[in-house]
Amino acid sequence: MRRTFYTLDVFTDVALAGNPLAVVLDCDGLDAARMQAIAREFNLSETVFVLAPRNPVNTARLRIFTPVRELPFAGHPTVGAAILLAHLRAPELLVREDLRIVVEEGVGEIVCIARHRRGQAMAAYFALPRLPRPDGDAPPDESIAEALGLDVAEIGAGAHRPAIYDAGAPYLFVPVADLAAIARARPDLRRWGADDEPAAYLYTDEVANAGANWHARMFAAGLGVPEDPATGSAAAAFAGVLMEFERPGDGEHMVVIEQGVEMGRPSTISLGIEVEHGALRAATIGGAAVIVSHGAVEL
Repeated sequence: MRRTFYTLDVFTDVALAGNPLAVVLDCDGLDAARMQAIAREFNLSETVFVLAPRNPVNTARLRIFTPVRELPFAGHPTVGAAILLAHLRAPELLVREDLRIVVEEGVGEIVCIARHRRGQAMAAYFALPRLPRPDGDAPPDESIAEALGLDVAEIGAGAHRPAIYDAGAPYLFVPVADLAAIARARPDLRRWGADDEPAAYLYTDEVANAGANWHARMFAAGLGVPEDPATGSAAAAFAGVLMEFERPGDGEHMVVIEQGVEMGRPSTISLGIEVEHGALRAATIGGAAVIVSHGAVEL
């Protein structure tokens, strides 16, 4: 059977940057093994398969696969799929007003808002289906540094220390001294993300581009992703890191994260957080995307 697919570059407003994504439409009847094989064929960090929603009031059900396994939640597939579905179903309405897209993923229902202002790239943001929470203790700095090919003195920055947080997927958050150190990271590709262990997310407050607040790299060779150009699920969990180490005041805050610079795939992720009485009350992940190609796969 022939099924239509699209590829998009997500967390960017120009093609050939950001994080590439494949979205395969009308996938009812495909089993998990077939989806996994197709994702391996695309060989992108994630491929999304769109199915009819279980709850008919929702827009679609999404299944998300890396080249080696299925994920219950991921950020750039959620943003990219929401943008594509809004564009395909109501392109003229999307130019006039924001559209609400509700997708079902392994973590539950996710409410997305898609928009397309004239003269601008399409964009979307979604409310986190699960607020970040700590997920165990981080390894010692010495073992982290060895696994990342860094000096132990380069681990940590200011009040920030390594920590594990999960907002649908676990990440080991590793603060790094500066841009030079983060660029030198050469991770042990055998470990990160394998066997339900967290992937490694390195970050520093020294940035490459004006307008960004944080600079990041993410490694998950255990998921078939040696390095990811933009990781929305990690940005979601990063809200927990910010609450622990930055302690933002009550109110709404917007944090801009740049990623993919070292890969030549610069990406921009917007993390919105709402703090009330010193606690994280809500968070959003957003960004732009552009359609790069479309075609059909013979299944």
